[in-house]
Amino acid sequence: MPLTRRSLLAAAAAAPVLAAVPLIPGTAFAGTAAPQAGTPGDVVGKITVGYQGWFACPGDGAPINGWWHWSQDWSKAPSPSNKAIVAWPDMTDYAKGYATAFGNLGNGAPATLFSSYDNQTVDTHFTWMQQNGCDTAALQRFNPNSSEGPTRDAMAEKVRSAAEAHGRKFYIMYDVSGWSAMQAEIKADWTNKMSAHTASSAYARQSGKPVVGVWGFGFNDSNHPWSPAECLDVMNWFKAQGCYVMGGVPTYWRTGVNDSRSGYLDVYHAFNMLSPWMVGRIGTAADSDAFYSSCTVPDQADCNAHGIDYQPCVLPGDISVRQRAHGDFMWRQFYNVVRAGAQGIYISMFDEYNEGNQIAKTAATSAQVPVNSGFLALDEDGTACSSDYYLRLTADGGKMLKGQIALTATRPTQPVAGGGTGQPPNLALHKPVSESSHTQTYACANAVDGNKDTYWESANNAFPQWIQVDLQTATPVGRVVLTLPPASAWATRTQTLSVQGGTDGSAFSTLADSVRCTFDPATGNTAIVSLPSAPTTRYVRLLFTANTGWPAGQVSEVQLYAS
Repeated sequence: MPLTRRSLLAAAAAAPVLAAVPLIPGTAFAGTAAPQAGTPGDVVGKITVGYQGWFACPGDGAPINGWWHWSQDWSKAPSPSNKAIVAWPDMTDYAKGYATAFGNLGNGAPATLFSSYDNQTVDTHFTWMQQNGCDTAALQRFNPNSSEGPTRDAMAEKVRSAAEAHGRKFYIMYDVSGWSAMQAEIKADWTNKMSAHTASSAYARQSGKPVVGVWGFGFNDSNHPWSPAECLDVMNWFKAQGCYVMGGVPTYWRTGVNDSRSGYLDVYHAFNMLSPWMVGRIGTAADSDAFYSSCTVPDQADCNAHGIDYQPCVLPGDISVRQRAHGDFMWRQFYNVVRAGAQGIYISMFDEYNEGNQIAKTAATSAQVPVNSGFLALDEDGTACSSDYYLRLTADGGKMLKGQIALTATRPTQPVAGGGTGQPPNLALHKPVSESSHTQTYACANAVDGNKDTYWESANNAFPQWIQVDLQTATPVGRVVLTLPPASAWATRTQTLSVQGGTDGSAFSTLADSVRCTFDPATGNTAIVSLPSAPTTRYVRLLFTANTGWPAGQVSEVQLYAS
């Protein structure tokens, strides 16, 4: 399997960080020219996220047929002794999970993981991008002539479809690490396979040209051995194909020291856009300030002088070594690169659970992490953070880049939406749902869509009636929260119902006997049914037998929680 960028560059990461220099917020580095913004396009003026898309599981149909990037040994299920990740995803929004060899989660649910090969996974990721201001996805493409090639080819198709469906842009970003025959094979791969994707309306363009990324030229290690002439040959070839070439370059590209080979400045200056790598280089907000003065501002000035667009990296921090500081670490980077005048921002990365630098939804509390796994949740420093926190933080960083909010060193994003305390995930959200009947357009799907203004209503004058949620895997359920639309027009009413559970969708046992639930608009039209023993069930059915406000079962949201 290919090594991660962290392991390839560990030695370079040990290079000393210069001491932080006190800076006046909003001021430029003394003696540099004012930054000149590039022409807005799909990468200039935009948030780009690095997208691995490289997780697979046996049984998902992927040609690779293994636990791709989840395990060290891909032939065996991930476990505490066989894992390639340092953080655990929040699995709530995935339609399918694959059973691992980890123990159950803290909430008692099975420890499952997603496959990037499932279309719903990619669709979910691009939905999150759409919801959180991630404009463009840079799909990572390692040596496609290895055994991973067919799976990577398929992932490009899946990313293309999801980007088209969700109004996002994407482009191919070649990571040349360890690719021995790169110089010839990268050209063949682009010509024979990847260039076809530029026909998509979702393929990223800059200055009217399709964007291609090349990550790895000039790095000072044995996995990146090419001479300046070989690197320039590849870049000039892509330019001759009419491409805009983005370069993922060493942190110290401009000075040719530490992680950069000397003598490659002409290579770096030949790129249309430069994005220096920062993972492993900084771990605190103070480190970011030091790099602002020693690298970011002079890098920006050099790019300005050579007509190159500058796209520095911003990373959330490795959760496994407690870098994140509930978002303060990442926000300081946003602040520093925006005040330096960056033409764009590259987020390292969207789904990098291997290095712990993912912004995709991550376990918020120990209830969502396998017991005794050693994984940390987002609340590791005592501050409750919702699983989507770093997506929301990215959205606000993008707004600051685009001038939609003012430049500010103070993080505007709350760790939990609304500023409240942490809330376990709603297990029913967007899950499959069925019903005994419905009236007009008030179908059961309205009860799991996350919108309290839409609702399910059964056939009238025909009790009993039911609505049923499929959690898709046996899951502990300790609390049922039911709501009606919050509008005052929904007068107070009491509905009588029971809660049933089952494993096959046909045979049910009683989880909560007949209860009277009062819905009062003065208190949010919400009712709660507690299941103290938190029974494990896959199907949850609500059986309605009476309603004082209308002769039918009615509910706008069925919310199910583990506790």
